[in-house]
Amino acid sequence: MTCCYSLHRMLLRISEAIEEYKPQDATTNPSLILAAAKMAAYQHLVDQAIKYGIAKGGPEEEQVTNTMDKLFVSFGLEILKKIPGRVSTEVDARLSYDKDEMVARALRIIALYDEAGIKKDRVLIKLSSTWEGIQAGRELEEKHGVHCNMTLLFSFAQAVACAEAKVTLISPFVGRIMDWYKENTAQKSYEAHEDPGVISVTKIYNHYKKYDYTTVVMGASFRNTGEVKALAGCDLLTISPSLLGELSKDHSTITPMLTVQKAKACDLEKVHLDEKEFRWQHNEDRMAVEKLSDGIRKFAADAIKLETMIKEKMLNVKNGQ
Repeated sequence: MTCCYSLHRMLLRISEAIEEYKPQDATTNPSLILAAAKMAAYQHLVDQAIKYGIAKGGPEEEQVTNTMDKLFVSFGLEILKKIPGRVSTEVDARLSYDKDEMVARALRIIALYDEAGIKKDRVLIKLSSTWEGIQAGRELEEKHGVHCNMTLLFSFAQAVACAEAKVTLISPFVGRIMDWYKENTAQKSYEAHEDPGVISVTKIYNHYKKYDYTTVVMGASFRNTGEVKALAGCDLLTISPSLLGELSKDHSTITPMLTVQKAKACDLEKVHLDEKEFRWQHNEDRMAVEKLSDGIRKFAADAIKLETMIKEKMLNVKNGQ
């Protein structure tokens, strides 16, 4: 298992946590950037991004968009100074149903990293796992060699479509799946082996390995160490420092629960999904439909809050304040 941090976790104790746990990769999203942008320690990044956006010119909306892209990349650059691997930078969630705009925004982000001397192999573009997002990922990978991290993934249909699109990586949300079942069913607690999130990721991993898909499975959003241990052997896992701390004190033997050998022996049929079948199968999973739309709405809301903050600061700069 290789661990990966989220931005806000890194901000809390970035140097000591990275030194202690040595994560390979790191990830950001609009909610984490919003929280970070409010911190005094990172105002210089906000100020630099605003100056960049103003200098690029154009209508206010275009200046704000350029500022947002620059700010996301600036935080990514700070993270890359601390890790050996890749940083995930997310495309605006409000574009989740517009393939062409997602591709265009992703390429602008990659260009900003390139201007800063960071090659695209150290960047993962995060896209919502809508049908449009998955097809944007396909185009970015095939035509531009841009690696993608498909986020907000909750259904098997989403995972199958991502594998067929040959995206680099998916991030199925273990804990958020369990949260939904606890909120919407009579069962309020789960052992690791019956955890709906664990079961979902296990099925995805087994399907990928049985049929030799190259897309990496990175389990994310863990609520406890039991979930982590139940998915030991998964390609990658995003584990918070608090859970890593608990695991470091757990001296029991952790046995890989997911293996290629087990996956090859699984009784799973190969599945192909065109757009119509994808939409139907995803629609049949109430949990996935609700969690995907909820995640997009929340990320979009935080993007709007960040834009509002940027507009205010931009106005102050223009007025010489």
